[in-house]
Amino acid sequence: MIWRPLPREASHSDSSTLRDALMQRVQRGEGIGILGYLDGKPVAWTSIAPRSTYLDLGGKQDAADAPECVWSLVCFFVLQRLQGLGITKHLIQAAAAYARRNGATVVEAYPVDPDSPSLRSMGRFMGVISSFKAAGFQKVGIAGSDQHVRHVMRLKL
Repeated sequence: MIWRPLPREASHSDSSTLRDALMQRVQRGEGIGILGYLDGKPVAWTSIAPRSTYLDLGGKQDAADAPECVWSLVCFFVLQRLQGLGITKHLIQAAAAYARRNGATVVEAYPVDPDSPSLRSMGRFMGVISSFKAAGFQKVGIAGSDQHVRHVMRLKL
C-alpha cells in the first residue's frame, strides 16, 4: 500500500485505515495485484496495476505510451519458508500476463541491486534486478535517492 495511498488515506496511515482502503478498492473492482497459491492456499502476492493508480515511482514518462497502457509491478510478498524457490519469477510472469490481458502494452518495475541498502528495508519488497533481467525486462533509468536507488525496468508486451 505504500505506493498507492489515495489523498484521503495519506493522512490516516494506521494499519486498519490502510486495510479498509485496500478492501474498498477490491470491492470497487480495481485491480490491485495477483495472488500465488500452493496446494490451494495463498502463499505469495504481487502488486500489479496501471501506473496511473500509483504515486510517482520515478518511471520513464514516454509521450508515445498511452497512460492506461503502462502498468507498474511494484511489490512482492512470498511466505518466508518459500523464499528462494523461484516464486518471484512465476509472479513476474503471471503479473505480465495479467497486465497484457487487461490492456497493458508495457510493464514497468523498480527493483534494487542485491547489495543495496534498500534491500534491507523497503527495497526487499520491490524485487531484485536479476529477476527482472531474467524475465526480459530492460533497464531504462534510475529512480529514488542515493541511499534507496531503484532501477526502472520495462518489458514491452
